[in-house]
Amino acid sequence: MNLYSRYKIGNERYPALTGIRALGAAAVFFAHLPFYTGFSLILNVLAFFFVLSGFLIVYMYYQWSFSSAGNIARYWINRFARIYPVYFLLVTIAICHEHHYHPVLLLKNYTLTHALFNNYKDILIQPSWSLTVEECFYALAPLIILLVKRFSFLVSFLAGVLLLLLALLISTLPMSFLHSWEFVFTTTFFGHFFEFYAGVWLAILVLRGEKIHAVNKPGYLWTIMGIIGTGLSMGAMAILYNLKGALNLPLFIVINNFIFPVTIVILYFGLISERTSVSKFLSTKLLGLLGRTSYSFYLLHILIIDFWAVPHFYGYFGSNYNLFVITTFLITQLLALVLFMLYEEPLNHFIRKIGKRK
Repeated sequence: MNLYSRYKIGNERYPALTGIRALGAAAVFFAHLPFYTGFSLILNVLAFFFVLSGFLIVYMYYQWSFSSAGNIARYWINRFARIYPVYFLLVTIAICHEHHYHPVLLLKNYTLTHALFNNYKDILIQPSWSLTVEECFYALAPLIILLVKRFSFLVSFLAGVLLLLLALLISTLPMSFLHSWEFVFTTTFFGHFFEFYAGVWLAILVLRGEKIHAVNKPGYLWTIMGIIGTGLSMGAMAILYNLKGALNLPLFIVINNFIFPVTIVILYFGLISERTSVSKFLSTKLLGLLGRTSYSFYLLHILIIDFWAVPHFYGYFGSNYNLFVITTFLITQLLALVLFMLYEEPLNHFIRKIGKRK
């Protein structure tokens, strides 16, 4: 049995979205260890993950009754099994490597509340700030679904707006928690809520379309519009990254947090509803496998870069810096695959089985 059949690669309802995860994780890697090209090009792609999380959680759990304590317990066990085991292992390695044993720091990192406080040094695995954002969404997702089903998407969305306003009010207080409006919009769920709600809206649209068999549409229209829209958004943000000055931040937030998610929804709808060469490419088994291992890769890559590659591995490449980058990328992908096969996936299934017995 090969890897693809063993892990049922390509059997997802919408495999092109798994391919998006693979490309997104690779983009994050090359943002942290970029090629030398003579110019700076940084692509901000986390909105792809946030919109995708909003879509997948609502798509998977919309039919659940969260009035049942058993369903709520299963939901949290499933989320815990998906996120925490890999994070626990890698943050423990980071703690031991850096000898960070302060009780408050340990508490923040092990509870994934570290990115609610404006102290960069508290985040021992730098990309894990986004896990705090994700965990906040997971905590609110049952309520979001309940409000949509009982009232409407608009009512649920207004609840998200209310949470943002509350976070901004708290940010005016002189403390590290939700430290400032800039911090709220760049680092917390409350500032990124629109990205998740964009995915929520897409999930509702797709679920309703599936009921009347109206999801599959001929043509390339939505896919092309999505590619153009996301390309323009990322290009604008890449330009803003290279401009200095605080005046650039509000414009960047408007694009990243509110315009970019709309273009991503258009792209995702195209990948879901249209059978194009783009969706076929993203649905290939290799990208499917890399998409499945992308979570391990996402958390692992920064440890590989910071703890091993730059201080110990780079010296073997002399002036061949770009070869060093691609070699480190391939080694990290291989290690992420091993971590996925031997630790992430087995433990995920084990914890979920325990949850089903409850």
